[in-house]
Amino acid sequence: MDGFVVDVAGQNELVEIQTGSFASARRKLERLVATHHVALVHPIPIEKWLVSVDAEGVILRRRRSPKRGIALDVFDELVHIPRLIAHPNFRIELPLICEEEVRGPIPEGARYRYPREWWRLDRRLIEVVETLRIDTPADLLCLLPHGLPDEFTTADIVASTGRSRRLAMRTVYCLERSGAIARLARRGRLVTYARVEPAAVISRRSRSAGLRSPSRSSRPRPM
Repeated sequence: MDGFVVDVAGQNELVEIQTGSFASARRKLERLVATHHVALVHPIPIEKWLVSVDAEGVILRRRRSPKRGIALDVFDELVHIPRLIAHPNFRIELPLICEEEVRGPIPEGARYRYPREWWRLDRRLIEVVETLRIDTPADLLCLLPHGLPDEFTTADIVASTGRSRRLAMRTVYCLERSGAIARLARRGRLVTYARVEPAAVISRRSRSAGLRSPSRSSRPRPM
C-alpha cells in the first residue's frame, strides 16, 4: 500500500498491529495517514504467564510474571509519534490482554546484547480483557490514573500509578504535544499541567487535518 506492507488492508481502513516500538513504524504511519484511514493496534499485557520448556519442548514450569501492564504504558511508545494522534485519519486501539510467554534454552551460537539464560520462543494470547479506543487527543486523558487532581505534575502520576518518572515524563510530553493538556506554572521544581477542554482539543485536531508529515519531535526534557 503506497509502497508499504500493512497487516490488514480493509475497504475503508488500514490496520497496523504493533507489538514493539512505534519508532520502526513512524515513517510508514506518517505517510499512510495522508491518504488513508489508519488504525494502530497495540496490545498491552496486563497479565502474563511465563512458561519454561526444555530443549525438547517439555514444560518445566509455569508461573505468573510479577510485571503487569497498564494502559498508560502506551506512552512509552507514543513518544515516537506524539502529534499523530491529532490527525483525523489516525486512531489507536489498545487491547488489554492476558498472554503466555514461552521460554526455552538458548541455541548454541546465539548472541544477545545482555547475558541471559533463556530466549523467547513464542507468545500466546489467552484472553482479550478489554479494548480501549483512542480517536482523539482528548481520549488520551482517559488513560490517566483516576483521582489525579485538576492541576497535576509528573510526581502526581508517579504517586498514583507506582510507575517510573520516565513514563510520567513521556506521558505529559505526549499529552502536551497532542494538545490534550497545557502547561500552567511551576510548583517548585515541577511543572503543573491541566486538561484542555474537549472543544479546544477538537479545534486543534481540525487544524491538523492537512498534516502530511509531522515534524520530528525532540525527546522529552526533564520536568
